[in-house]
Amino acid sequence: MKASVRRIGKFSALGRLLGLWMFAAACGAAVAPLVFTTPLARTAHAADGAATDAKPADGKPADPKSEDAKPAEGKSQADPDAPGSLEKSEKKSTPPAGDSAKSSDDQSTDSAKPADDKSSGSAADGAKPGPVTPAEAAARRQLEDQDYEFYKSLADTIDQVERNYVKPIDRRELMEAAIKGVLGKLDPYSSYISPDEINGFRTTVESQFGGIGIQITPDDGQVKVSTPLVGTPAYKAGVLAGDRIIRIEGESIRGMSLDDVVRKLKGEVGTTVSFTVRHALTGKEETFTIQRELIHVDTVMGDSHQSDDTWNYMLDTDQHIGYIRISAFSRDTADDLKRALETLKQQKMRGLVLDLRFNPGGLLTSAIDVCNMFISEGRIVSTKGRNSPERVWDATPATKFEGFPMAVLVNEYSASASEIVSACLQDHDRAVIIGERTWGKGSVQNVIELEDGKSALKLTTATYTRPNGHNIHRFPDSKETDEWGVKPNDGYEVRLSDGEMGALLADRRQRDIVPGHSHEEKPPQTLAAASPEKPSADAHDDAHHDDAHHDEVHHDDAKSSADVTAPGKSEKSAAAQPSSLVPHTSKFTDRQLQKALDYLSTELAHTQ
Repeated sequence: MKASVRRIGKFSALGRLLGLWMFAAACGAAVAPLVFTTPLARTAHAADGAATDAKPADGKPADPKSEDAKPAEGKSQADPDAPGSLEKSEKKSTPPAGDSAKSSDDQSTDSAKPADDKSSGSAADGAKPGPVTPAEAAARRQLEDQDYEFYKSLADTIDQVERNYVKPIDRRELMEAAIKGVLGKLDPYSSYISPDEINGFRTTVESQFGGIGIQITPDDGQVKVSTPLVGTPAYKAGVLAGDRIIRIEGESIRGMSLDDVVRKLKGEVGTTVSFTVRHALTGKEETFTIQRELIHVDTVMGDSHQSDDTWNYMLDTDQHIGYIRISAFSRDTADDLKRALETLKQQKMRGLVLDLRFNPGGLLTSAIDVCNMFISEGRIVSTKGRNSPERVWDATPATKFEGFPMAVLVNEYSASASEIVSACLQDHDRAVIIGERTWGKGSVQNVIELEDGKSALKLTTATYTRPNGHNIHRFPDSKETDEWGVKPNDGYEVRLSDGEMGALLADRRQRDIVPGHSHEEKPPQTLAAASPEKPSADAHDDAHHDDAHHDEVHHDDAKSSADVTAPGKSEKSAAAQPSSLVPHTSKFTDRQLQKALDYLSTELAHTQ
């Protein structure tokens, strides 16, 4: 190591750090990342400043720019998000033939496998590299000298700032700024995940966490429970939708940020937390002491809740048309979807609406498993990168749900893993795509652990291609006339206005509310939102803080006083509710869903 680097080493660990870095580079050291392929599923709920205990189902549009992924211990992982992303497949940089697209800790049972002819990735058919010529050796030395000068400039700059800048500045702050500066030259999906963000990032990928199971939102300077999650400790204890949290562990939450409330409610599984609420209907205070459990957040949902608070997946009982909404592709999504489909099968389902609107992505393996449920053969997806071999995944014989027509709903906030599913079903003529052109996120991010898992690097390393070989990714210079994203089938494009989008989000939020069941009070059937607020038309621009909020709260976005109904649904009566909880009512028809029902009705009529 040259004198300048040795001099830096006298003042800080930077010289040693760069020395190890340069030594590793000279020795050809490399990290073998896993593969994620989804944008981080962040809900637009963050735009309202709400926090979430769980990954939100359908709130404001999630940010498809972010990727969902969770680094495995001691390993790096990759992602396609995910908001945003996140498809994860435990893939080494040179995977062996037949290596599964499914991570070793994924739980799905019917997983498609990479095709054997392309899943191996040795260079030049396994040929050994030939001897290095003098010219090649000289060129290599020249590059190494240039690299050294670059590293030296960086080291000198940080050293000068650390020792001589007018104000003291934290060394970590400098290093993180340098890392972000490097990644800032890349695409929007490559990013640095700091120690403060890593836990929320993992929660997003897993869709589970240690907590009590409520979704909360800020409301007039207070923190309101928007809904308890069915089957969780809070739900069983009698926490109700509309309750205001006033104290945690005897300490008033006045002045606390939503993040602070989340952190206090969240904790290790098996530990307890005490908090006091003021019930909305009676004004009485009640203190709960609840043991935290591992909370699983639903990513597979129906149209509305049944009387026992479980999801109802049958939308049209006359024609036996089912409805399933997937908010993100997490580890348990495929298994949950399979159970929902089995339920519909028992109810003699004849047609299915699969709603992927506002779905920012998820785990690649989850998306592949979902596709594998609906097609029996053929290509699902393929990925290829600069330093990684092409990998392809084909359908395999497994549990299949075929023999009925399908309509898939998408919009401009459907990204990554949701684009993999919609493109696959469209290319195989398994489903008709209805709605709007999708986001256009067709890149794969490796999520590489740093600092023994305390932070991580999310780096774009590959792109994925739909079964017909066409491109999905929308590049910065892409035009509307270029090929990217997933377009609705001819004749099935249905664009919603901003007003309709807001009404749709408000409708979905209302349907997702579970009032809860108190031992002392009988809750109303529905609770209205707080003050109306129109969702931002470009909510995808900023959902950054959602990663850190996946704990005891769910961002309650798209607040609106409109009480809207899906086609064929009647409005719920609010006659018995206090006036402060009664929403203003107005009719709203989800034209995209109506188009799907019309298509399925026509298809079913032809089969009779």
